Amino acid sequence: MAPREPDAEPSGIHCRLDELLAEHDMTLTQLSDIVGVSIVNLSVLKNDRAKAIRFSTLVAICDALRCSPGDLLVRG
Repeated sequence: MAPREPDAEPSGIHCRLDELLAEHDMTLTQLSDIVGVSIVNLSVLKNDRAKAIRFSTLVAICDALRCSPGDLLVRG
């Protein structure tokens, strides 16, 4: 059996972007336009495939969704 690559391990952090977008009746495209981040990069974050997030991106998303980082990113 081949060893698992470290990057393949889950981070233990879940992004609640889908739920927050639904609560605000907003699409990923609308959020992308507001925060200036590509739909592809937001999709990576939304699908829990991101390995990192810039603080400036985190702040912009939280401002657009009127939430705190703890509302967006949770352990799990």
